[in-house]
Amino acid sequence: MMSRNHGIALALVLAFAALGPAGCRGSEGMNTTREAADLSTQPAAASDKVVKSDAEWWTQLTPRQYRVTREKGTEPAFSGKYYKYHADGIYRCVCCGNPLFDSHDKFDSGTGWPSFTRPLAPGRIEEHHDLSLGMDRTEVICSRCGAHLGHVFPDGPAPTGLRYCINSVALDFEARGETATGQQAGAGMNTRGDAGGK
Repeated sequence: MMSRNHGIALALVLAFAALGPAGCRGSEGMNTTREAADLSTQPAAASDKVVKSDAEWWTQLTPRQYRVTREKGTEPAFSGKYYKYHADGIYRCVCCGNPLFDSHDKFDSGTGWPSFTRPLAPGRIEEHHDLSLGMDRTEVICSRCGAHLGHVFPDGPAPTGLRYCINSVALDFEARGETATGQQAGAGMNTRGDAGGK
């Protein structure tokens, strides 16, 4: 069994190897497509888990964000900010900033919620059997902080045949090419005003 330090070292070696010469020169010549080596799309390590008390989440999130992400609620269909949003970029967890979905995998399912064919990378989300509300569904949560995101259904388009039906209020959007600030997306914000219908 590999020790934690060996695992981290191996991950760094593989990441730099995948970057090739561009990894040592800065950003010129780097590939910015989905296939490019990007550490932000790799699965979160166990040491990256975000654990907060209910009081800390309540302070950080709006009432709607808290209800959906921490209490497994659902925003009304056709009401979310990202339902008809078509900008190019990455959707992150509103609670911890974990990169979850790529806009290239987003499609209009007609259901009233943002829908994606797949997560950004394996390990970014977790799936759990959900029998709540008298239904048999598969819940989707953020692998980093446990935030409830929505559900996945086997009625999506090719190539996966899956429909990740996600609450807008559980997401933050980062346009492609923007760099994350020193803070994690969503972290440290006190947005108790619930402005903008989030």
